[in-house]
Amino acid sequence: MFTGMPGERARTRLATTRFADVRWVAETGSTNADALALARDGAAEGVVLVADHQSAGRGRHGRTWIAPPGASLLVSVLLRPPASVLGATTMATAVAAAEAVETVAGVSPRLKWPNDLVWPGDGSTPDRKLAGLLAEADWPTGSDIAAGWRAPGPGERAVVVVGLGLNVNWPEELPPAAAELAETAVAVNHLTGRNVDREDLLGALLGRLEHHYGELLAHGAGAVTACWRERSATLGRRVRVDLGREDVVGTAVDVTPEGHLVVEPVEGGRRTFAVGDVIHLR
Repeated sequence: MFTGMPGERARTRLATTRFADVRWVAETGSTNADALALARDGAAEGVVLVADHQSAGRGRHGRTWIAPPGASLLVSVLLRPPASVLGATTMATAVAAAEAVETVAGVSPRLKWPNDLVWPGDGSTPDRKLAGLLAEADWPTGSDIAAGWRAPGPGERAVVVVGLGLNVNWPEELPPAAAELAETAVAVNHLTGRNVDREDLLGALLGRLEHHYGELLAHGAGAVTACWRERSATLGRRVRVDLGREDVVGTAVDVTPEGHLVVEPVEGGRRTFAVGDVIHLR
């Protein structure tokens, strides 16, 4: 299914890394779903799936990811990290993606908790979404789904697929189904005034992920967390955290090595959030 497709330049560039197995297709349902299926069949860490178009792309909370065919970098990476650093894998991927955009396109996006790359507004305009990430963890190795979820031990390897949808080259006029995206999102070519090669972005992304993920495995989440903080659009901002059952308004002050957001609510104290939608307040 995945052989003989574009991606040769990226494969050559990444030949000595764990991400040399790049499989690029014209269309699939969801690269995340495909990667999870490969993981269940025993695929090794480092498999990279790329698609020009996804017919069933997913975002957080089951949202649909919409992108004109060929306009975005749609990629999923299969990782098998120790459970002790599982929560930092999304941060590592987000940092790598921001660095790739900076290296290839010359613009520097910021990171919005929990899973977005954004182009910051100027105070009178809101931040606009450049990319979204979705990490999906599978059952720990050796566990029986029928027996229920079993949290992996700190040294046990988990299965996680990190998917990225990065807006790269949008047409001047978006199709009607995607036209409303222009109000809340932006593409790299809109920021640079020129089209950017998606395969160059992919190679840069995976090259930087090789560095940050390797650092994560060797030394823990400290360096990755520090890099995420430096690029954060959320820390120091007044935010509203939408938890579904309640909203919490306060100032975002930190992110933990597990990727959780620390907020000082207006009523005082501190709260730490593992999940939730964050709205940056002006």
